[in-house]
Amino acid sequence: MVVAHLRWFRPWTPTDLLRRGNLDPSWQLEIRLTTFVIVNPSAGRGRASRDIGKLVGAFSSVKPQQILETRASGDEATLAAKAIAAGASTIVVVGGDGTCSKIATAIIQSRAQCALAVVPAGTGNDFAKTLGVARATPDEVFRLVARRTTSRIDVGRADGRYFINSCGFGFDASVLAATQTVRFLKGDALYIYSALAQLFTYRALDVSIDGALRGKGKNLLMAVASNGRSLGGAFRIAPTASVTDGKLDFCLVSDTNVLGRVRTFAGALRGTHLDLPGVASVKAESMSLTFAASPAMEMDGEIQQATSRTVRIECVPRALTVVAAPGARL
Repeated sequence: MVVAHLRWFRPWTPTDLLRRGNLDPSWQLEIRLTTFVIVNPSAGRGRASRDIGKLVGAFSSVKPQQILETRASGDEATLAAKAIAAGASTIVVVGGDGTCSKIATAIIQSRAQCALAVVPAGTGNDFAKTLGVARATPDEVFRLVARRTTSRIDVGRADGRYFINSCGFGFDASVLAATQTVRFLKGDALYIYSALAQLFTYRALDVSIDGALRGKGKNLLMAVASNGRSLGGAFRIAPTASVTDGKLDFCLVSDTNVLGRVRTFAGALRGTHLDLPGVASVKAESMSLTFAASPAMEMDGEIQQATSRTVRIECVPRALTVVAAPGARL
């Protein structure tokens, strides 16, 4: 969601940079020529569309033809390719994790020298949290882009597809599917409500694991490979994860009774679940999981169907250039 009413974190603000003279006077021309904005108007259940006026105002020095809107799923790759072909040095995504993921994939596959910036406009905004811009307004993100300071981060790859934040199986994917049927909640509350409902009905799965957690795949509640620290907006599923360490954080949660599930749920909200019995975690460059049938996967907030029973998950180091807030814990 594009949220102009939220406040930027302290002690730093983009306005401070302007006051301190840290921006090159030529930045407006540079931004106008090389920055493209891709908006998913349906992000955040339509909030991005409702706040499009604020967005255009913040990016007023960008040419109108450089502000592009998706009309249907799949447009992200086409629009990103168009921007890259036109010489984009930065693509600003106004959308959620799914939109960011698709445009990041297009940038990676093109091998272009193009950075990704994010105006948070989704439901969970997990990737925006990683970049330190989860509460940023469009105007603040624009000023970050103007600084022209970028970072290289890792991405994950599962079943041949890239992900920027997470890839999950079991309970994780089931909760995401359940959110699609809940229309009266939004943001973190949507994921928490859906997860609580699934705690009482979800059936565990068995997974054969080839990697550091070999032998830990029996009777699992969930298996998650994380690049970023948060999942579903509210859950700190990988509290020590880094997008610059060349590894993914793998977490396996064994099933238990309902009380044990609730305890794990509460721990994941606080990021203290890794110390609970039945939770195994490791940082690793890769791992392969084999299921009874090709599984559904949660990838960056969207459901994907794996192409085979065995899913190989690996870290692709420093594959993506991003615009992050100063002090963001990458």
